[in-house]
Amino acid sequence: MKRTAGELAEFLGGQLEGSSEEPIENVADLDTAGAGDLSYAETRFQGQVAASQASCILISEGQFPSKTTILVENPKLAFVRAAEWLVPPAEPVPGVHPTAVIGEGVELADGIEVGAHVVIEDGVRVGASTVIRPGCYIAAECCVGSQCVIHANVVIYRGAEIGNRVTLHAGVVIGADGFGYVRDDNALLKFPQNGYLVIEDDVEIGANTTIDRGSLGRTVIEKGTKLDNLCHIGHNVRIGGRTVIAAQTGVSGSCSIGADSMIGGQVGVGEGARIDDGSVIGGQSGVLNGKRSRAGAVLWGTPARPLKDIKLQLAYVARLPRMAKELERLREEIRKLKS
Repeated sequence: MKRTAGELAEFLGGQLEGSSEEPIENVADLDTAGAGDLSYAETRFQGQVAASQASCILISEGQFPSKTTILVENPKLAFVRAAEWLVPPAEPVPGVHPTAVIGEGVELADGIEVGAHVVIEDGVRVGASTVIRPGCYIAAECCVGSQCVIHANVVIYRGAEIGNRVTLHAGVVIGADGFGYVRDDNALLKFPQNGYLVIEDDVEIGANTTIDRGSLGRTVIEKGTKLDNLCHIGHNVRIGGRTVIAAQTGVSGSCSIGADSMIGGQVGVGEGARIDDGSVIGGQSGVLNGKRSRAGAVLWGTPARPLKDIKLQLAYVARLPRMAKELERLREEIRKLKS
């Protein structure tokens, strides 16, 4: 959508410097932007503003007389809002592809797009303006909200509940059985996996991520949470609202992760662990079974410990070679004194 820099400044509530008539119709980064593009510069990238070919740049400080800029408090946040305004997501193309298989008692609201080779089993309900891309499978008795986007080859197991404006990227598997077994002599007997899965509004789940249903209770992903690609969430897990979890993280069964937490990539969370609201877990950390992190904790390492403690220990480790030489020198002095 073509706008002007003046219209954009008014929309963002920012201070315009330069041409208010500069046309803006797309977004790009500072290095690749060209005519018609909007970009942004956080403080550490201020040095790249003068060289950028962007038609307009969002900044938080500085003056660039040869550039059209908009001064805002948070350039990155303003850029996201501007991008949604300038380049809105594609509207659904309502209709059901002739190769789709629709079961009995399925309720499809207005404006739904159903792609090729989609299978929707009996009793499923889908809200208005939801898009279901080719190759998806939605099992019986699921409920999918409005304005969702379900990308290609997503599998949603029986009875899952998905809220409004949820995005499931390609290859996501929702509601599979949890990993629970009881040993009986030489056999492993499967624990019942008859629970439910609830994904609340405005959740986004990355490609090839898997989320298990509850075993007897529920697995819940609360409102506004974002999961990266290749994550695994076990049975009976509850993840609080607006939490972000990076790629290749695994969360074991019966864990609780509080709201507004940040979990880095390749983190392992052991069974029954509790991570309270606002926690930060650094990449490749390991949270042991049953452990608890207090609200607002910043942890790293395996086992995960307070970051300030880890930094102190690393500082001592870095000094070990020098300390070893000093110890050897003292030993030599003692040996000479004894001789």
